[in-house]
Amino acid sequence: MPIETTPDPAREDRAARDRRLFGDVDRVPLAPSTGPSIAPSAAASPARRVSAGQAGKSRSRDVFDNPPGSAEVWKPTGVRRQEVLRALGIFQRATAEHLWRMLRPEDRHDRCTRNTLNALKETGMVRVERRLKSGHQLWVLTEQGHREAKGLLPRNVRISALCKQKYDTRGRPIPGQGYDEHAAAVTMTAAVLTGAGYGTPLSWQTEIAHKLPYGYTQYADLTMRAPDAGVPAMLLEVDRVNEPVDELVDKLRRYTDWFELLAPKADSNKEMAARYEQLSGKVQEFRLWPRLYPASGREGYVPVAFVFTGKTAEQRESRMRRLEQAGRRYFAGEPYPGWGVGITAVDYHQAVPVVVTELERITADPAGAAGKVWRRLGREEWQTLAEALDNPDGDRLYLVQWREAKRRQAEREAAKKEAQRPVCTRCGAKFTDERWEYLLGRGRSWGDRTDELCGPCRDEHFARLEAERAARRQAEEDAARAAAEPPAAARSRGVFRIGRRR
Repeated sequence: MPIETTPDPAREDRAARDRRLFGDVDRVPLAPSTGPSIAPSAAASPARRVSAGQAGKSRSRDVFDNPPGSAEVWKPTGVRRQEVLRALGIFQRATAEHLWRMLRPEDRHDRCTRNTLNALKETGMVRVERRLKSGHQLWVLTEQGHREAKGLLPRNVRISALCKQKYDTRGRPIPGQGYDEHAAAVTMTAAVLTGAGYGTPLSWQTEIAHKLPYGYTQYADLTMRAPDAGVPAMLLEVDRVNEPVDELVDKLRRYTDWFELLAPKADSNKEMAARYEQLSGKVQEFRLWPRLYPASGREGYVPVAFVFTGKTAEQRESRMRRLEQAGRRYFAGEPYPGWGVGITAVDYHQAVPVVVTELERITADPAGAAGKVWRRLGREEWQTLAEALDNPDGDRLYLVQWREAKRRQAEREAAKKEAQRPVCTRCGAKFTDERWEYLLGRGRSWGDRTDELCGPCRDEHFARLEAERAARRQAEEDAARAAAEPPAAARSRGVFRIGRRR
């Protein structure tokens, strides 16, 4: 089960133990590297950093750590001794080069690291397990050093198992045989990534188990947590190009199976409903992995990185291509549902982000693991790790395309509606929205010809009808009055006749 490896500052204050174990810190007034290993600087260019354990070359004095003109020799300080003990407690075995790249990438060679290891050897904290074919000594903790390393590590960081010294029948030490080139590549991978600023030695866990319901346990070679570098969690698999590509694909399949496991007491019916409704973000609320690994801030499961090393560059490239072709179903994502035309964004919420790199490519790049040495499967360009893990064609693109699709749909519906807009049979003008909505709201009256008129023409039509009715009423009133009154001549004759009688 993954374990949170973020150091707890409250547990790091062990001044009393440091004084008891190492005494006063050696005074090195001109040392350029005095910071603790939990905040390493960016790795210097390999062209300016050489392993002091390798064959020497003629070079000017200023390429070494010692300041020009100074006869002072680098001494192992108490801080450096603690760094080495903690690192060996986590990784079990390491060479001086591994520890140099991991703990002090700003140093130009591993001389001070080797001096620190020799000083710890004199105090009985470490020992040389064996000498590798490359000539490097392989260092491990003694029982005393294992106890001290366990006290120096935070409680939430798991310490590796102790490599006990074995002896033959004559009491002579037997060189350790449990270390191979794969283990060396795993440690070197952690070293170069830490040296590039991806976490600290405390950010790593080895052989983390991911148990599956069908009885299989998928172990990750390395688990990295580097939230300050934008990678809250990442699983790493180191491959020396010596196993079938199908096995790498099976690892992706098993990781996918583990990511899809439901959390304890999760409601499977609700999870199924969310899946049916294609609510990818809602589905993750019922899964196990978000409760064990921190959220990445990106779509998808915890990213998986394959680090290839060994054989030739052509063989490594061929291996990456074959893995890309065979494992596409696990990292490619799905098209977003609905809308169809114009939506090219990919739904990565239930996909495994898979990146690949080469250990040789990392060590050859001036920026190391911080450079453009990573490739996201499904893409062609080499990018930085942050760029490779980003999803520019995911949710962000979908939101832009969804808004654009909505706009285009609204335009189509508006054009279709406009084509159906009625036209006035009198003046030929199109109906206004108010006039059209009024007719749609009340329904068209059967035989009402005014429904074919626009608003102004309808008003004019009714105004004319009203004027005609008013004129008719006026004419009728005038006619009635005229009929009720006697003619003017008749009234006049009646008056004259009355006069003559008198």
